[in-house]
Amino acid sequence: MPASPVELLCQLVRIPSVNPDGETDPSVTGEGDLAAWLTDWLGKRDFDVTMEEIMPGRPNLIARAPGPNDRPRILLGPHLDTVGVTGMSIDPFAADIREDKLWGRGASDTKGPMAAMLAALHTCRGILPDLPVAVDFVAFMGEESGQWGARAFAASHGTDYEFALIGEPTALNLVHVTKGSLWATIATTGKAAHSSQPERGENAILKLTYSLDFLDRELRKALGSFRHPVLGAPTLNIGIIRGGTRANIVPDHAEAEIDIRTVPGLTANGGALAFIRSFVSDHRLPITISGTSENPPMEVPSNHPWLERIRKTHPSSRLTGAPWFSDAAHLTAAGLPAVCVGPGSINQAHSADEFIALKDLEAGTAWFTSFIRSLASPLPDTQSRIPIRSGHTSRPGLPSRRSTREPPPPPPGA
Repeated sequence: MPASPVELLCQLVRIPSVNPDGETDPSVTGEGDLAAWLTDWLGKRDFDVTMEEIMPGRPNLIARAPGPNDRPRILLGPHLDTVGVTGMSIDPFAADIREDKLWGRGASDTKGPMAAMLAALHTCRGILPDLPVAVDFVAFMGEESGQWGARAFAASHGTDYEFALIGEPTALNLVHVTKGSLWATIATTGKAAHSSQPERGENAILKLTYSLDFLDRELRKALGSFRHPVLGAPTLNIGIIRGGTRANIVPDHAEAEIDIRTVPGLTANGGALAFIRSFVSDHRLPITISGTSENPPMEVPSNHPWLERIRKTHPSSRLTGAPWFSDAAHLTAAGLPAVCVGPGSINQAHSADEFIALKDLEAGTAWFTSFIRSLASPLPDTQSRIPIRSGHTSRPGLPSRRSTREPPPPPPGA
């Protein structure tokens, strides 16, 4: 079975694992086939592999490293799914190599980081059982919509681990702070009437556009008070607007979908949803808020012992922030500190001609290999964890053997 990063990535890209949300071709959706292939590959390298089905046919994969079970544990954790392939300008599953790049869906986000992690584990397979810390491999389902895999893993296994390195294309920098998000639908109601007598009706579209303009000007200013030193201020985007049925009818309903990218200070002050509800009430805007889905921001202290240890091995890896969110945010929110790191550029993620440069893939493999080898030296004080929520403890141990979980409720939007 392939072991070099290029061979591995070719194989990973050729196995479709498209997130079903918004994809019209069911033959390429779901993470099951990729998880099955990884189970075989990791099992041949003495990992103890379990698949936990989070949604039908859509598992998380948990591969426990060979060696004693009474060691502290960390994990390397890419996600299994990719975004859709409609509209791509290249064959999404061909894994073509040309111009010193490997092309295909997931090459950058995030099968490239996955291949680098796997190749490093293969290279280090002889020392894994004897390291003072177990290096597990965990692959999450559903990151591209809802992050249900990370949420379920955090609930069941988060306290079994000391630290997590989540695979994302970060150019091998350490993303330790990210924005969160609030997705919401805002709506207005009016009174229908014939358009020849608009004064007899109440135009819901005009009420909505007035409210959106006010939010864009004044809510944006209010959000600025939560500016973060790395991430900057929260942002607001109005992404979708709908209303009316015919040009000759005064519309009695209109709605818009908004996306607020949040920062830790806003979350610490009750969260974006509570803030916007209060803002709407205080300014008596004629709108309702529904269909909300909130993802947490992430912040791991720059002086966290594991970050300091990683930077001793890789001093050129900068600590940085990102406006996007990932599985790492849900792990960190549950008390398992997590950072994002991997080869490749986020600029290629989700693109119509996604690729990763081969030199970046090789550099990523060397990065993870050096990190794993560095673990042979004494461990840092890894008890300095982010406070655990819901009464969990931080005592390391053997992860649960549950093979299935009830899926959490679906999100209102992706």
